[in-house]
Amino acid sequence: MSDEFEKSADTMRDAGMSETAISQFRRMYDVWRSGNEGTVIAKDDVEPLTDVPSFHDVYGTIDHEKAVQAFRKTAFLKLNGGLGTSMGLEQAKSLLPVRRHKARQMRFLDIILGQVITARSRLDVPLPVTFMNSFRTSRDTMRRISRNRHFSQNTVPLEIIQHREPKIVEETGLPVSSTADDRLGWCPPGHGDLFSTIWESGLLDILLDQGMSYLFISNSDNLGARPSRTLAQYFENTGAPFMAEVAIRTESDRKGGHLVRDRRTGRLLLREMTQVRDQDKAYAQDISRHPYFNTNSMWIRIDALKKKLEEYHGVLPLPVIVNHKTVDPTDPTSQKVVQLETAMGAAMALFDGAISVQVDRMRFLPVKTTDDLFLMRSDRFHLTDSFEMEDGDYNLPNVKLDDRYYRNISDFDERFPYDVPSLAAARSVTIDGDWTFGRNVVMYGDAHLDDPGHPSYVPDGQFVGPQGIEPDNWV
Repeated sequence: MSDEFEKSADTMRDAGMSETAISQFRRMYDVWRSGNEGTVIAKDDVEPLTDVPSFHDVYGTIDHEKAVQAFRKTAFLKLNGGLGTSMGLEQAKSLLPVRRHKARQMRFLDIILGQVITARSRLDVPLPVTFMNSFRTSRDTMRRISRNRHFSQNTVPLEIIQHREPKIVEETGLPVSSTADDRLGWCPPGHGDLFSTIWESGLLDILLDQGMSYLFISNSDNLGARPSRTLAQYFENTGAPFMAEVAIRTESDRKGGHLVRDRRTGRLLLREMTQVRDQDKAYAQDISRHPYFNTNSMWIRIDALKKKLEEYHGVLPLPVIVNHKTVDPTDPTSQKVVQLETAMGAAMALFDGAISVQVDRMRFLPVKTTDDLFLMRSDRFHLTDSFEMEDGDYNLPNVKLDDRYYRNISDFDERFPYDVPSLAAARSVTIDGDWTFGRNVVMYGDAHLDDPGHPSYVPDGQFVGPQGIEPDNWV
């Protein structure tokens, strides 16, 4: 082990990190230092994934009375470690208000708990839920959960705490020294850390003792990833150890990761674009050849996962992702660092017989940016009494808000002081420049506001279309 890494190991021990966390970081660190991160997956070594069964095909084959039995053996795990720093948040993204429901301001977390409570009461299933929080999201998340008088859970832990690791100075390989804000020296190891955290927490043994067989895992910022008895029964019927939910790629998804099959082993692989050679990129981005992307929602047999973790002593050999950043993400002039991560979806390559199922966009409604939040808060969606984010056809308009004025949530809220405009008749929305919106604004067609070069206002009740604000006189 290098002297440079020993400094990181000492830093982690001083902060109370476990030997499992240190072993995981050691593996990622060694991969980075050897220059083997982002292992290339060549075009000739894989074949496109095609003919994935769709949710609609599956639905017609399921005995829905029997499906409740499979659902009764299913546990729910939500990844909740993100702060939403890309939107300027300083607390868990899941505490961000999404929309009102019956006069109550509903956050991601409220909607997730509502989905669990509804499933429990309507189907008489235990459906234990666990949140994987980070050292930054745990306190606020648990406080919010405790305020929900309709939710209780005693037999299964409500949270497990994600590991943390030191940011590494890119030039030296040493951990970041103390900063004005000591938290800036630490970062999460990516959602692939889920597996070592589960291993160390003992959660799998607890779930098995409670009669659970299946674990459904998804991101807390994806409100479409609701518990599903149909998918629970289908997963049970297949006998597969691992099932990834995938969706049809569109042109806007073509530069993202996609699923392929290893020609040699026959196993499913998650291939990120960083793992594609330059000469293969056009082929990899051809959505007619590679039609599916990973939604980061997955189903795992608990006994199969436990066996796999035992095989690797709690640290799965996942591809390492190297992020080049600055120690203070808000200050591009601060010290250059690397953050080492793994992705949980890559674990599918470790399981013989892993499968995928195609789901509709109604099960993939992530909020990564304020562009996404703009849609979620609009009249395109209705939050039902069963806490489903419902739209008529989920053929949603493409939204592009000017990053200079809308990227941070505080700037976003300031420019929509009443509510976001109506999008019921909009095909796309593009806002260039600094615009603030009055009440009851309606957008239609390919709505577009040009940058006038100064702060501007869209008055109450105005219509915004391809030509901007519609004139109030006939021509």
